[in-house]
Amino acid sequence: MTNLQFPLHFTFKISTLSNDFIAKDAMGIYLGFVRQKMLKLVDEVQVFTDETRSALKYTIKANKWIDFSATYTFTNAQGVEVGRIARKGWASIWRAHYEIFDENLQPDLVVREENGWVKVADAFLREIPLVGMLSGYLFNPAYIVSRPDGTLVVRLKKEASFFGRRFTINKINEFEQGEEERIVLGLMMMILLERRRG
Repeated sequence: MTNLQFPLHFTFKISTLSNDFIAKDAMGIYLGFVRQKMLKLVDEVQVFTDETRSALKYTIKANKWIDFSATYTFTNAQGVEVGRIARKGWASIWRAHYEIFDENLQPDLVVREENGWVKVADAFLREIPLVGMLSGYLFNPAYIVSRPDGTLVVRLKKEASFFGRRFTINKINEFEQGEEERIVLGLMMMILLERRRG
């Protein structure tokens, strides 16, 4: 996943029981079909070339059972690790906070939720009968990916939608070697985790 045409669009399917979504670039070209395996003790996500699931591009797998601070490893179709993402446990209680590591396990990028109040307001509104159905239109969290020196790289935002099913990634700065692939895979996993949290 390099030299992609931004913005990227992630759209969750609502017609299936599994937690899966389609990733496309600005031209509508498939980047992948992302499917989270159901009923697994250890989280595992597979990224296929398309919805036929005929060719596997990546696997994202947790290092332990469902856990507050699990690390998720990105492996390509050849079985080579290309990076990983880890949730910063207690730091993520108020605002989502993740770290992306390169293939040498060196800290590479940081993902932070822009405004923790959006998540709180969304969770509160969803509990109100009838009105809760509108929360997907009113509260849309955004996440910033930056380098350790503070340079902003991309921004992911949930788009207004009835079931909270659409996300857009906009590029802010040019990528360094390997960043593009790690960011896209990291945000794919992060979205699945954050949707589970609410």
